[in-house]
Amino acid sequence: MTAASPTPGPDLVSAAFCTAGLWPGLGKRTAAELPAAGITVPDDVTADRLVKLPRVGRQRAERLFSSFLSAAPTYEVVELLVVAGLPAKLAAGVADGLGQDAARRLRDDPWALLALPGVSLGDADRLAITVLNGADRQDTRRGRAIVGLTLRTATRDGHTVLPLDLVVSALQAEGIADPVAAVVAAVDSGEVLEHEPPEPEFDEDADEPAEPDPALRTLSLARFGMAEEAVAENIARLAAAAERIADPASVRTVAKGLDEAQKQAVAQVLGAGVSLLTGGPGTGKSRTVASIVKLLRAKGTDIALAAPTGRAAKRLEELTDHPAVTVHRLLGAQGASGGFARNEEWPLDADVVVVDEASMLDVELTAALLEACPDGTHLLLVGDPAQLPSIGPGHVLGDLIDSGVVPVTELTTLYRQAEGGAIARLASAVRGGELPPVDSPDREVVVVPAQGSTEAARRVVQLVTDSIPRALGIDPGVVQVVTPVHRGPAGTIELNKALKAKLNPGEGAVFGFDPGDRVVATANHMDLEPTGFANGEVGVVTGTGDGSITVDFSSGPVTCNGQALFDLRHGWAITVHRAQGSEWPGVVVVLPPEAGGMLSRPLVYTALTRAQRHLSIVHASGAALARAVRDVDVRPRRTRLAQLLQEIVGQG
Repeated sequence: MTAASPTPGPDLVSAAFCTAGLWPGLGKRTAAELPAAGITVPDDVTADRLVKLPRVGRQRAERLFSSFLSAAPTYEVVELLVVAGLPAKLAAGVADGLGQDAARRLRDDPWALLALPGVSLGDADRLAITVLNGADRQDTRRGRAIVGLTLRTATRDGHTVLPLDLVVSALQAEGIADPVAAVVAAVDSGEVLEHEPPEPEFDEDADEPAEPDPALRTLSLARFGMAEEAVAENIARLAAAAERIADPASVRTVAKGLDEAQKQAVAQVLGAGVSLLTGGPGTGKSRTVASIVKLLRAKGTDIALAAPTGRAAKRLEELTDHPAVTVHRLLGAQGASGGFARNEEWPLDADVVVVDEASMLDVELTAALLEACPDGTHLLLVGDPAQLPSIGPGHVLGDLIDSGVVPVTELTTLYRQAEGGAIARLASAVRGGELPPVDSPDREVVVVPAQGSTEAARRVVQLVTDSIPRALGIDPGVVQVVTPVHRGPAGTIELNKALKAKLNPGEGAVFGFDPGDRVVATANHMDLEPTGFANGEVGVVTGTGDGSITVDFSSGPVTCNGQALFDLRHGWAITVHRAQGSEWPGVVVVLPPEAGGMLSRPLVYTALTRAQRHLSIVHASGAALARAVRDVDVRPRRTRLAQLLQEIVGQG
């Protein structure tokens, strides 16, 4: 590793700190005015000097001075990063991820930087060169960090475990001479768990029992390995502790309009500790849940209803006429710590918990939910396994179904078809791997062909701002554009620019946002007052302050600054993953040519099923669409949950 470049002065560090927006409450415009007030290095920052800035009174100066002092740990990290030639904005994540003494921890182990999103091994190596004397590629800390990085990278594709030999290959590719020592160091650190291969099935005809296959040994990050174990153990616990909460005959009281499968689902909840209700749109999942709620309320049973997103919770509330909240809110999410107030010590006080849109539950959220369910709770997970799996790691709904140890009712009869539902008919066909011609004289579904991304983007803007409002009377404010990609003319970035220019032109007063802008959250911030927001929530900017904006989400208004502001993007056009769990009256799905390789049946199906009243499909991906629907399932996720469930629950 080569030596570092000359050290930048404190004025450059200070400028990088301010420009990166790391001083809470300091807007870009005020930051640009600091040098004129004689503030170029930390020692210059006093309330008296800050008062000299335009538009800064004594009270605000005191607040800015106080927030600068509280950001001292972040400033120390910026010093290290700038010296290493790394972007200062990484410091926000470093201080959040590594705590108040982040700078000291990075001096002790510069490869700890790899624990943060958006950091490459090259970045960490550059930091090592500046903070360590004689940084060495074979440093044990480096090998250990590469193991963690390899597993974290795999979690971005949803995997909770990786085969040991894949991790060893990744270490060898980075020049680690002793990969086994690196794995041992990672396991010894407590960050990584090693899992023995599963026991082979007993074969009575064999001369001697088969040995486990060492090639099936896996590694996981401890947090996800422990979460999968917690899910399996808690499902076993709830299944064993469940007592019948009503006579199956009582289903008759709500059976009007339900078919046999729907009645079975209602009866199952009354007896099983954990049960699943699955099916596509229009098959009556909502009607079944409403019947369950009606029956249990009549019996005076305490019910908690929840869904992963605010919009899905609101829809559940409207369908059942019973309060529903996000899963995070139900569990009392503690924003700063990432934990939950509701847990084993302070469990939920509901007899029955129903969670809709369960395909979106990742393994950590599921573990937290199950841990908060006391013995005797009946948990019903409602979802559609044909949709995309969760953004976070795990394949919970699919693994529960595959394990065969939890009762599942699948609804297959399409009822919405009788009401002429072209959206439901198309979605049902795609779910089964077919892409039929669209037959929708009432224009519930419209297919708009386009040649290339640029024409597709133009069509999208035209549909949202003109055709759909004019022809169908659907206001642009309730039309959502959904695309598989961020980049390119028909990706979220360019489409949002084009739609903002038409629907809400403005300078972008705070971080590019103006009142009236639609925004989408890209991370959870449940700690913000009064309601917080979850990843994927879409809201509208209602006001701006200096370095802050107020956003009206479906759960209520939230004031966002600092990291919460970094985690917002314009939201007229959002990705399919972000749209999951939400529905809008009008949806425009755009499929540009560059999305071809990403298209899969679950992705297309999830996109189409976001629409309630009208669906426009801007189709520019040619034969790739039909091929994806016919042949391409989502990439399988490597998980241990199904195996654990069979081992733990199957033995129960």
